[in-house]
Amino acid sequence: MFMPMAAGNWSRITEFVLMSFSSLPTEIQALLFLAFLAIYLITLMGNSLIILVTLADPMLQSPMYFFLRNLSFLEIGFNLVIVPKMLGTLIAQDTSISFLGCATQMYFFFFFGVAECFLLATMAYDRYVAICSPLHYPVIMNQGTRAKLAAASWFPGFPVATVQTTWLFSFPFCANNKVNHFFCDSPPVLRLVCADTAQFEVYAIVGTILVVMIPCLLILCSYTRIAASILKIPSAKGKHKAFSTCSSHLLVVSLFYVSSSLTYFRPKSNNSPESKKLLSLSYTVVTPMLNPIIYSLRNNEVKNALSRTFNKALGLRSYIT
Repeated sequence: MFMPMAAGNWSRITEFVLMSFSSLPTEIQALLFLAFLAIYLITLMGNSLIILVTLADPMLQSPMYFFLRNLSFLEIGFNLVIVPKMLGTLIAQDTSISFLGCATQMYFFFFFGVAECFLLATMAYDRYVAICSPLHYPVIMNQGTRAKLAAASWFPGFPVATVQTTWLFSFPFCANNKVNHFFCDSPPVLRLVCADTAQFEVYAIVGTILVVMIPCLLILCSYTRIAASILKIPSAKGKHKAFSTCSSHLLVVSLFYVSSSLTYFRPKSNNSPESKKLLSLSYTVVTPMLNPIIYSLRNNEVKNALSRTFNKALGLRSYIT
């Protein structure tokens, strides 16, 4: 819906229409709804379980699990911003989203996305200190330090999301209000603007590169030092043990950066709307589901904690009955 304006060929948009997967047959959309609903529930339950277990189990109180808890909380927020609306467009054909709703969705998408980039870098630094300075690890990564590092990871999302969202939604929009995506991402919304967006696009490109590259360089530096330290360990068993403590994080980092980089840094000529939707699904829907699975299956401490938690729950239930 839009309200015509007197000047120019632009309109005051009051709502947008998310095209989502409307080009697909109804039967396929129903199957996608069931698949995404299952992924959504697994994501919420898996990440919630990680949060509860790392809070309750006394064996999981190290800094690594403090940051893992932050990551799980972030993934829940990321999913809540995008997936419920996407499910509505698939099953109820509720494709409309208000102007404010679209801006809010974009704001929190940027916020959680930027926060995840920096939090993954913080987790890499934590692994660097744990492996390269194990004796000083408890002193360096004390409660105060880990809280400051977590706050520093979350904070950059606020200015980036505020500037980019406010700037983009201050532009005049054309009569066409159809967003060719399943959520309000910047590029498809920007295509609806009836104004010169060159300055904004330069800012967006530079901002995206900085947000991706700064944490990525920090991660590369951390793991370069980690690899050098692991190679100095004389025994194969010691090397394997040291590497196993950071393998889960490496896998999560790879999934996030590969999928997001393919989405935002591909040449426009090779970046059709449909292919971008598929790539966007990988880091907005699939990766948040895989993160708790990766940390649960590849980390013996988490597996043992989950086992203890379930055994306590079953024991309490047996006692009650």
